[in-house]
Amino acid sequence: MTQPTEGRSGDSRAARDAFRRNLGTVYRWYVGAFVLFVGALAVLEQMGLPRRWIGFIFLLATILLYAGIGIMSRTTDAEEYYVAGRRVPAVYNGMATAADWMSAASFISLAGTLYLTGYSGLAFIMGWSGGFCLVALLLAPYLRKFGQFTIPDFLGERYGGNLPRLLGIAAAIFCSFTYVVAQIYGVGLITSRLTGVAFELGIFLGLGGILVCSFLGGMRAVTWTQVTQYIVLIAAYLIPVVWLSVKQTGVPVPQAIYGFQLEKVTAMEKQLIQDPGEREVREIYQQSAIVLAEKLKDPRAALAADKAAATRELADLRARNAPDAEIVAAEKALYGLPREAGTARRQWAAAAETAATKSRPLNGMPAHAQQFSGDPDGSDAERLEFDVSRRNFLALIFCLMVGTAALPHILMRYYTTPSVREARESVAWSLLFIFALYVTAPALAVLVKYEVFHVLVGTPFDQLPAWMVAWSKVDPSLLSVTDVNKDNILQLNELSIGGDIIVLATPEIGGLPYVISGLVAAGGLAAALSTADGLLLTIASSLSHDLYYKMIDPNASTARRVTISKMVLLIVALSAAYLAAQKPADILFLVSAAFSFAAAAFFPALTLGIFWKRTTGIAASLGMVAGLGVTSYYMLTTQPWLRDLFGVTTPVRLWWDIQPISAGVFGVALGFIVIILASLVTRQSDRRGRDLVDQVRYPRQER
Repeated sequence: MTQPTEGRSGDSRAARDAFRRNLGTVYRWYVGAFVLFVGALAVLEQMGLPRRWIGFIFLLATILLYAGIGIMSRTTDAEEYYVAGRRVPAVYNGMATAADWMSAASFISLAGTLYLTGYSGLAFIMGWSGGFCLVALLLAPYLRKFGQFTIPDFLGERYGGNLPRLLGIAAAIFCSFTYVVAQIYGVGLITSRLTGVAFELGIFLGLGGILVCSFLGGMRAVTWTQVTQYIVLIAAYLIPVVWLSVKQTGVPVPQAIYGFQLEKVTAMEKQLIQDPGEREVREIYQQSAIVLAEKLKDPRAALAADKAAATRELADLRARNAPDAEIVAAEKALYGLPREAGTARRQWAAAAETAATKSRPLNGMPAHAQQFSGDPDGSDAERLEFDVSRRNFLALIFCLMVGTAALPHILMRYYTTPSVREARESVAWSLLFIFALYVTAPALAVLVKYEVFHVLVGTPFDQLPAWMVAWSKVDPSLLSVTDVNKDNILQLNELSIGGDIIVLATPEIGGLPYVISGLVAAGGLAAALSTADGLLLTIASSLSHDLYYKMIDPNASTARRVTISKMVLLIVALSAAYLAAQKPADILFLVSAAFSFAAAAFFPALTLGIFWKRTTGIAASLGMVAGLGVTSYYMLTTQPWLRDLFGVTTPVRLWWDIQPISAGVFGVALGFIVIILASLVTRQSDRRGRDLVDQVRYPRQER
């Protein structure tokens, strides 16, 4: 086994100090240039520069910047390509890890989830933040002391043989690919809004920004690009929130006025529940849900009746020589009906679910300050609902915490520091940089909800802001409005807004100049690109280093290994882009699924491998298969869109009413049980594996 390295052998302390000073100088110049760039665009906007040009400039400038870093950092050296030469200082590694971590889900969807779900959305913040405590305590220092390149590397050396390594490769690819599809979906969403191009084209435009970094320079290019991207994304996230805070309260610290504005939102929620217009809209949707439920009892007969009625209406209009507009509308209604009963059933089921949601107060959203649904002191049904809601809240926190501690692309970042000590420090810096965004997201959700309730709701339809029309053109499922009761006034239940656009639309909701909208989109793009780079590199490293070099051709040259990694990276990126273009699910579900997969596959095997010498290779392999298998099974059979995708017709009842997003709770528990029991009945691992445990847990000396 290769002995761990504590920084590059030829580096002196003076050289490292000089390297850090140079980094500080470079990034200070970068921050100054970034501020001047945004200021110049703001001036040009006031002088009449079209919005579309501002979007193109932001997109082109950021991608060219990242491409420039990628070109300057290109390398064919294995240690530079896989772990950035192990010379990334703790503070910069913390910043890069924060960018790697704060994906499209954190930047785009977190505040949107808090907007839609209120208190229960805090599970994401608590789980993701708490996960870094597990990283610092249980994994990062020990993996850095191990000192190789990847997580499958550790599994292969700790447990011996190719089976644990091969399972590690498969699990790393599985969870990373699920995660990267979500990032590329976010790239397409942002790029299409910035430039006005089609969503699918936006995906492949953004893909170029991903590839120029990870393809040319591996971890070295990705690291320095991620530091740059963190600066962009945190500035883009904070500026609109501070502006909304000043606009609404005069206080430029949104975190300080969060509770004050939440009280106002709670009061407005009570008014909206009792509003006559809102009640009328809810009753209309309730009637629609009843009609659709009747159709779903016999979709074939209902579809035939609808076609017959639409045909008769069209014939009647033609017989009466009705106006052309009415005839065209009738033709569209007829030809727009589903072609066969199966399609009709799916469409009507989705429409019935939407109608049922919109028939509830506050557009189906819970009261923002309500902890859990149901009532612990109410009826039996209300107490059960409260218990289930609380159970899912805790299960989601658990999955996100454990998943954070097991994500391969995050753990790989701690291989890049010069020493074990700096790996520990790097985790602390990571948490600090992430905290800057996470402590702001709840305030952003409340400020936007106040703006929607106070400004948008009650606005005449012919006076709605132009940004709503622009977003509805990007994707009607993200934003749409329908005057259901024909009173020309927007009620809350007539507004359909997806969580994935809350942050991106915040500047326009707050009335900020469009240049800030461009900046926010660039920040979201930076978040998605930074995570996608890390994930693609993880997949490519697993295949080129762990599979090809470690298992197929141990004599392969460094140049050949790096070349294969680049080829694999390109293929995986194109495959993920194709799948993202199909819009398989919302960003947050895909990301949360990746956390469950990582938790079930890696956490038991890694933690027991570090802290229990008795753990055997066959036990770890069985535990990984069992954990990942039960998690995948539960998610596949309980998530409707996945059942449709794989042709599964028979759903499985929820186990203890745990939602599919938290499937990892079963996989982690089963993984630990299987590994412990199998270790007790199988032959203990060889001396080499036990020595590795001593080496990573009890280092003789660390700098």
